[in-house]
Amino acid sequence: MLTFWLFLLTATLTSALVAPSSSSASVKLDNGIFNGKRDGGIERFYGIPFAKPPVDDLRLRLPQTIPVYSGQYDATKYGPACTQADIDLPIPVGLAADTTNYLVNNIYGAAVPDSEDCLTLNVVRPASLPANAKLPVLVWIFGGGYMIGSTSTYDGGLIVRRSLALNQPVIYVSMNYRLSGFGFLPGQEVKDAGVGNLGLHDQREAFRWIQKYISNFGGDSTKVTIWGESAGSVSVSLHMLFNRGNTEGLFRAAFMESGAPLPVGGLAKGQKYYDLAVNEAGCSSANDTLACLRVKPYETLKAAFNKAPGLISYQSLNFPFIPRADGVFFPDNFQKLVQQGSVAKIPYIIGNCDDEGTLFSLTTLNITTEAQLKTWIQTEFAPGTPDDAVDSILKMYPADITQGSPYDTGILNALTPQFKRIASFQGDAAFQGPRRWLLQNTVNSNPNIWSYLSKRMKALPVVGSVHASDLLNVYGGGEMGDYLIRFATNLDPNGGFLTTWPKYTLQAQKLLTFYDGLIPLGITKDNFRQLPIKSVTDATLAFPI
Repeated sequence: MLTFWLFLLTATLTSALVAPSSSSASVKLDNGIFNGKRDGGIERFYGIPFAKPPVDDLRLRLPQTIPVYSGQYDATKYGPACTQADIDLPIPVGLAADTTNYLVNNIYGAAVPDSEDCLTLNVVRPASLPANAKLPVLVWIFGGGYMIGSTSTYDGGLIVRRSLALNQPVIYVSMNYRLSGFGFLPGQEVKDAGVGNLGLHDQREAFRWIQKYISNFGGDSTKVTIWGESAGSVSVSLHMLFNRGNTEGLFRAAFMESGAPLPVGGLAKGQKYYDLAVNEAGCSSANDTLACLRVKPYETLKAAFNKAPGLISYQSLNFPFIPRADGVFFPDNFQKLVQQGSVAKIPYIIGNCDDEGTLFSLTTLNITTEAQLKTWIQTEFAPGTPDDAVDSILKMYPADITQGSPYDTGILNALTPQFKRIASFQGDAAFQGPRRWLLQNTVNSNPNIWSYLSKRMKALPVVGSVHASDLLNVYGGGEMGDYLIRFATNLDPNGGFLTTWPKYTLQAQKLLTFYDGLIPLGITKDNFRQLPIKSVTDATLAFPI
């Protein structure tokens, strides 16, 4: 098990450790000159500040617009990642857990250095663009459970080079945004101060920066597609809900990999995490606890936030620091806003991997009976869900391991009697269900929607077509990357010699499905596990996390 986690960590860091040879490139913004680097047929501009540093009195506040640029800027290196949460790996009994986790976090920290001063973005473009090139713009939002992640672990040059090969050139932009308690602190005090969902506000500020400056790079501010995976995909979907679906002219299309509006409640539902941070930071006796958190030493506050459950914890996908309804930009729970039609009517693509829940179920291997599973759901995954709702879900997700995830693997991969069942339930509750809910509630008013399912890497032991495996099909030069580039350019993913991707309708419910083997693409129907997914969606809608 440890080997698997270290493999994932190594794969994540690989791109951060590779620096291509280059010559110089420059671009003028306001009165400032940003000096980047040219790498073959592309130019890279890294670490451009897009908002004031969120430090000192700007900590735990909305992002502030960057002043006018002036002078010379080194844009050859990524800016630091925003503050990363600690990674606590599930260590088998007998190993030195504290030592192993210490080493892992130090390795990760060395490859992905972080800082509270982190609001920078990156632009990658074809080399020697004329100022009036007006290329489409792909804006990438990374995932990581709103706990970890950085732009430096994704090479936008791969996307730009592929776009040139397709004769569909695009510009690639990625931004850092605040994470963990610095970006997604819940609590009534946060709601009252109007500072919820700061990480989403950071992303929105980057979108505004793009509108102002992307033409200086040869981009077209009217042709912006926002795109993300996992937490980044959820973020994309939530920007479609901001201000009841008002895009504010910031983007015209969206591409979502493994993430849709989540079944979560308001900021007050996460009150215990705010109270924990206040107590750990030594602010319990303060008259204004939020003001107290703002003035604490950085390391003290970071340590306080790290006392909450981590990205890989027993409560699994019930993450402590996530977007929530804040009463301002999100007046209601996300899935209810979708139901109300408060969604931007723009072309979009959304899809999932087949076995989304396996990776997140590796922390629940001590659950071996149905009674333990029911207790876990009611105390860890979805506290407060009543008995009848849980019983209904468990009937829909039986203990038969042949029906569990990784799907279509029979009796294989059953690490415990409940593992494949938990993986199936979690994958549907947090990924497949929200995707299908978004589709069902928007397709009648939006004729330009496509959806997919990735069944690739099914042979991976234990995890199958695991969460995030479709990233290889984009950044690795696969077909999904071609569909993405064409979609950003033409608002239609089709073209070239690839299988024609049909639009999604309630009548046909067609999915473009990615397979391993000699026939890599096919068209299937989005009718799998209809009753189970409906049951878990109904339950999470009624009893949000």
